[in-house]
Amino acid sequence: MRMDLSQGMTPFSTRVMNLSHLLTESARRLGDDIGFVWGETTWSWAEIEARAAAFAQALVQDYGITKGDRVLVQSSNCNQMFEAMFACWRAGAVWVPANFRLSPDDLAWLAASSGARLLLCGAQFPDHAAACAPHVEATIAIGPEYEALIARHLGAVPPPVAVQRDDPAWFFFTSGTTGKPKAAVLTHGQLAFVITNHLCDLMPATGPDDASLVVAPLSHGAGIHQLAQVAHGVKTILPAGDKFDPAQIWSLVARWRVTNMFTVPTIVKLLVEDASVDQHDHSSLRYVIYAGAPMYRADQRRALDKLGAVLVQYFGLGEVTGNITVLPPAHHHGDDDKMRIGTCGFARTGMQVQIQDAQGQEVAFGDTGEIAVIGPAVFAGYFDNPSANEKSFRNGWFLTGDLGHMDAQGFVYLTGRASDMYISGGSNIYPREIEEKLLLHPDLSEVAVLGVPDPVWGEVGMAVCVPHPQATPSPEDILAWLSPQVARYKLPRYAVVWDALPKSAYGKITKKMIREELEARGQLPAPVA
Repeated sequence: MRMDLSQGMTPFSTRVMNLSHLLTESARRLGDDIGFVWGETTWSWAEIEARAAAFAQALVQDYGITKGDRVLVQSSNCNQMFEAMFACWRAGAVWVPANFRLSPDDLAWLAASSGARLLLCGAQFPDHAAACAPHVEATIAIGPEYEALIARHLGAVPPPVAVQRDDPAWFFFTSGTTGKPKAAVLTHGQLAFVITNHLCDLMPATGPDDASLVVAPLSHGAGIHQLAQVAHGVKTILPAGDKFDPAQIWSLVARWRVTNMFTVPTIVKLLVEDASVDQHDHSSLRYVIYAGAPMYRADQRRALDKLGAVLVQYFGLGEVTGNITVLPPAHHHGDDDKMRIGTCGFARTGMQVQIQDAQGQEVAFGDTGEIAVIGPAVFAGYFDNPSANEKSFRNGWFLTGDLGHMDAQGFVYLTGRASDMYISGGSNIYPREIEEKLLLHPDLSEVAVLGVPDPVWGEVGMAVCVPHPQATPSPEDILAWLSPQVARYKLPRYAVVWDALPKSAYGKITKKMIREELEARGQLPAPVA
């Protein structure tokens, strides 16, 4: 007998766990164990849970926060930011963390566009608080004011607000590489899947005996990564100070026997190239997870040589919370003959990936198209932005804006952002292919290739190159070296040499920032009439 499962469904079918319960569970099992480390100070799981519960009580009782209210956060990494996230969810609020390096005006725009009721702000950002004041009802300063609220309500245990699968939990702001940032709505149900998937695909067999080091702002990918640590009772290690210090990172790895860290390729590169990597024991590392951009082959080889088989790559935008592909340690090799060079891995568990043409049809293996994804990790849409939602979804698929191809075994290869591609003389040019070649140059450390205006060909390539210390290659020498290694129509017309490439707050190299710097330096060719 066939059952019609569409009948008899009840509203209770969409009820899910409030994400704050992840902390509650770890506190129950591991109460006195260390859950968080910042500098020389440690907090047990029980202490973190008690402080988060106290702040949740303050949000509700003192500030009238109710389910669905947005709490904007302007803070560098600290224990208060970590615990306040769980407090917000416990109170039913939406966590809205900002990149703390934003200007006051930029933060004010986020406050207005998100409809935030409350601002949680580091005491070192008074100008940001002032800029947001017209847009929020109240501001809580992280410091004595925050600690006073904790002391007042310590011992309170407010029950977590009931949530449904699609209730917003986190407004994850896109990096804003084009136009204003958009708030991707991450939900309680979606994030529960993401956390489970992270533990399954990125760092299997991770548990209370492990330790995780934070090497990125908790406002974005690192915050998601730390949620997975909390879910399995893994202690979080937070470096002291805001400045990136490779020697401190490696010292903490050795001291706390760190087993996993999440960061971006440029940070991995800086870590393994620093002399301190050889001065500290890092044999405890099992997973060095990198995302945000593919790692250039030359950098992969160097990292594998220094750290061993610990690299894990994942590809995924904030809108899919990192859950598109994974390339685990077993698929990273220093030997080119054993490595699928250029791949970002295969589809994450429970997710489906396609390469599609402009009409939404799946292209043949090996053909380039736009990477599309469908599955439980895909976000609920952009907040209050119907036009962006219409452009980003097609037939249920989320369109990433990234170009790539897939081989017959399901491994995906990124070509670059659709916006990075340029057309020269009618031919599509994908910068990443040229960048990979340039990084084989013995004198070059970092490169970026982008299209610039040309009166004959429409666009031509410009290579922005950063040499290794003490190396002094000329632009002419670089192009002459590259010439025999790429087809003539792919050879950049111009090259410039800089001391460093501009990077975002998360250590990413973005073409938008490079183009702005080229313009500021007067090195960008004039627009074509």
